[in-house]
Parts: sequence; structure tokens; C-alpha cells
Amino acid sequence: MAVARSHPESPSATICVEMVKRLPCDVEGIPASALAPPLTEGRWPNRRYLENVMHHLVQTQITRQERYLPFLATTGNIAPFIGLLGTVIGVINAFREIGIQGTASIVAVAPGVAEALVATAAGLFAAIPAVVAYNYFLMKVRQTTFRIEAFCLELLEALEGWMAQEQEKEVHVVR
Repeated sequence: MAVARSHPESPSATICVEMVKRLPCDVEGIPASALAPPLTEGRWPNRRYLENVMHHLVQTQITRQERYLPFLATTGNIAPFIGLLGTVIGVINAFREIGIQGTASIVAVAPGVAEALVATAAGLFAAIPAVVAYNYFLMKVRQTTFRIEAFCLELLEALEGWMAQEQEKEVHVVR
């Protein structure tokens, strides 16, 4: 528990601490009265309760990990359209200058074309890194989710084994 508490940024450590808080016992100096009372059959939480708690904790951690993905996705999707809008406006300005000057000389067309190219480049400069970052962080979230779920299964098995031992001790003490 001390190791888990020393890594508050770790999703697995957070889940571990939260799960142990729900056990009706004294774990590393935490009095049982300070622990959240579990919905149990008897003194010890049942597997379904523990699975529900873990599911909730995992979803909370995943949501926390995914919090900036919508911004990256939106930037990656919208930036090319903003660049395209700038391109269209630049081309419109080029045609307007042709109309004003009455000729399609380079002097009339170049400023509008330059404006269009700058707008296109700006949109791509925003979109490409955003899409790359989105895909990278999405992969990281999926990897973390897989590791968290694997950890939760191991933790659940360990908790069940530990609770079975504790229940057995209680039975022997009562006899």
C-alpha cells in the first residue's frame, strides 16, 4: 500500500488504494472504521461487488486518460477545413484582382495565390501534428487500459485469496 500511495499518478496504484479502502479490516494502519463500508454479504465483499468497484475505478482512470483526446481529434479534423476556407478566400481575392486590373498578370494573381497557399499550409501544420498526437495518445490509452484491466484481474484474485484466508482465520478463532 505504501508503494501504491507513493505513485498517485499511476492508474494501477490509484485503483489498488481505492480497492483496499473498501475492505472491512485494518490494512497498514488504516482503521476499519475509516474505510468505506462495502455492499456485502456478511463481513467481506463478494466478487460481484469487487468487480463493480473495479469497473467503476477503471472507467474513471480511462476517462482521465482520454480527457484531451477530443481536442486533438477536433483539431485534426477541423484544421484542414479552416485551411481550405483560407484557400478559397485567397483564390477569390486573386480573381477579384484579375477583375479589378482587367488582366491575369502575375502582379494581380500572385498575392491571392500566396494567401491561399499560406492558409493551406497553416491548416496542414495544425492538422498533421494533431492527428499524429491523437493516434499516439489513443494507442497509449489503449495500452494503459489493457495493463489496468490485467492488473485488476490480478488484484481481484489476490484480494479473493487474501479474504478467503482472513475468513478462514475468523472461523478458527470462533471455534
